[in-house]
Amino acid sequence: MNIGLLGGSFDPFHKGHESLIDGALRSGIVDAVIVIPSGRNPFKSGRNVTAAPYRYYMTKGAVEEDFKGRNVFVSDIELTYSGTSFTLTTIKEISKATYIRAFLKANGIKGSKAEENHTFYWISGSDVLPTFEKWHKADEILKIAGLLIASRPGDGVDVNKEIIRLENVFGFVPDIDVFEIDGIEAASSEIRKDKDFSDTPKFVEEFIKTHDLYPEVDPLNLASDEAVEKFGEDAIKLYRFLGQKRLLHTLNVGILSLKYAGIYDKSLCDKALIAGELHDCAKELDEALQLQMAKERSGDLFLDKKLIHSPAGAVMAQREFNITDPEILDAITYHTTGRGGMTLLDKIVYLADKLEPSRTYADLTRERILAKTDIDEALKMCVKSVKKKFESRGQQIHPITIDFMNDLGL
Repeated sequence: MNIGLLGGSFDPFHKGHESLIDGALRSGIVDAVIVIPSGRNPFKSGRNVTAAPYRYYMTKGAVEEDFKGRNVFVSDIELTYSGTSFTLTTIKEISKATYIRAFLKANGIKGSKAEENHTFYWISGSDVLPTFEKWHKADEILKIAGLLIASRPGDGVDVNKEIIRLENVFGFVPDIDVFEIDGIEAASSEIRKDKDFSDTPKFVEEFIKTHDLYPEVDPLNLASDEAVEKFGEDAIKLYRFLGQKRLLHTLNVGILSLKYAGIYDKSLCDKALIAGELHDCAKELDEALQLQMAKERSGDLFLDKKLIHSPAGAVMAQREFNITDPEILDAITYHTTGRGGMTLLDKIVYLADKLEPSRTYADLTRERILAKTDIDEALKMCVKSVKKKFESRGQQIHPITIDFMNDLGL
């Protein structure tokens, strides 16, 4: 098979990207297109690119919805290897026989077709040609993959001239094919700036709304560069441990915790961001392992299988994410039950867990409004709901939750 590879930040994925995919398939040059959201972008810091799992799941959902029945797939390969996401590295990794054959089979390509030798093309717009030789080890890229260049009327690039120039630069004739598209005037940077999502697929627009991405004021500006970088790196690491719904939830909690810290105590911003992000890190580990870790952290205080992920999460945060700060570890430990004498950080993470934007189990409008001005009153509303749920089910409330309720005057 001839396989086109379309890499990028996709921050957000938009209709222009879809035009490239559609044009590449219609050209007949490639039989399939694999879309590859970047992991660690070599040219963008964590502050300048949305966390990789958001972009991956956003892109994957849109592709699956809009290219259903066509050979267009999304690869998570840049979330699964360490190091910077250079184009050359990605092409080398994805073109390995062991990877590509398994990937194609998993995406419905029959065995014989998946197992044949494949030819790869890197898909780009014509605007990359004038500076392509400046890419990281550009000559090596061209030795293992061709370029599949989209040209559109009025793009200002003389493609044939640029191909000849690159032949002279590299000293060999690169495999460069061209296909034409009408083109859609869409740019991720402009979409983020203008907050106009009409040029994004329906799935992307809904995803952005659900997870409150690209707000008018970026909450990450409240955190230090080091914390933002760690948030992005840990987001990629969490991809190994959590499924889609849980991972997006825990990233949302990190961001909302940061917002609350910005309101109530800016000195807690870094801790809130990381504690919120990692609060559920152990949630999908084997239950027996969770129990073992919970006992290591808290003895027999937490034995209910619905609670053990919290103290287990503190242990995992230490082991896998190098967290040593006791305040962060406590906030993770008690984010489900609360406790008597809750610190402000404890309260922030507890509340963010209940109110993050993708939560739809109840109408949380009042609680979300109140949380911006009076954290204790917002906590009271949330805890009252918890108490009511337990009482309706005839279930006992954990003793340390009762201590938390007493502190709140409930």
